[in-house]
Amino acid sequence: MRLRALLACAVAVAAAAPASATSRPAAEPAYQRYVALGDSYAAGPQIPEPVPGSVPGCGRSTAGYPALLAAWLRVPTFVDVTCSGATTAHLTGPQAVSGGVNPAQFTALTPDTDLVTLTIGGNDMGFGRIVETCAREGRADPGGDPCRAYFTRSGTDVPAADVAAAGRRTTALLRRVHELAPRAKVVVVGYARILPEGPGCWPLMPFAAGDTAYFDSVERRLNDSLAAAAAATGSEHVDPYRYGTGHDACAAPERRWVEPLLPASPAAVVHPNARGMAAVAALAWLAARR
Repeated sequence: MRLRALLACAVAVAAAAPASATSRPAAEPAYQRYVALGDSYAAGPQIPEPVPGSVPGCGRSTAGYPALLAAWLRVPTFVDVTCSGATTAHLTGPQAVSGGVNPAQFTALTPDTDLVTLTIGGNDMGFGRIVETCAREGRADPGGDPCRAYFTRSGTDVPAADVAAAGRRTTALLRRVHELAPRAKVVVVGYARILPEGPGCWPLMPFAAGDTAYFDSVERRLNDSLAAAAAATGSEHVDPYRYGTGHDACAAPERRWVEPLLPASPAAVVHPNARGMAAVAALAWLAARR
């Protein structure tokens, strides 16, 4: 109950003031240099306000969980290199996006970096492709499970195989993070819950009744792979999914942490909104303070 109260408080505080306004003077911050790595679930595309001067196509928001966490921890040096669409390959190589190129994210890591967060893997498994396919197939057969049938038609569950491969790459890359920033506490942050139990919420998320559970199982696999990668590398792990019951994309607009395909709050579709980012930031804050 205390943790859920903290999440509710974090959402309220973040809603009342921008990240820059939450900072308060302190004698000695717990961390001096924080580097945020990852994809759109860290960047926060379309959540007001965009980070000034950042590469437009990356969609970094001042209300993303990295910006909130940096403000709450009062970190003197905060380097946010998260970028929408990033895969594990973009941790070590550049990423071309609209408005420019995001350099390899690992170039931000330095020996004096003492805090790192990472959210990655969703684009490796083709997150956007799965959402698009499930929505398309669901419209044709709303009572069945056509999306699951589509992705398993070869006899292999393609998203599950992609998640397993991404998990192996993430484990190797986390080891490299620890090498590049040997003093850093490394926090692996998972993905907020997208769909509830049951048939879902047509037309907000127009997936077939049987595909809601399939899509949810794919997300759980992804989060499990991140937990395993963190455990294998001595990294901290944050799992927003487990606290997302009642806050998924099918919840009432005022309770949602993730927006559906028909959003009610400013955020990219099927992505966290400001409330969701505040909840994730609160969980990451707890992990950083351990």
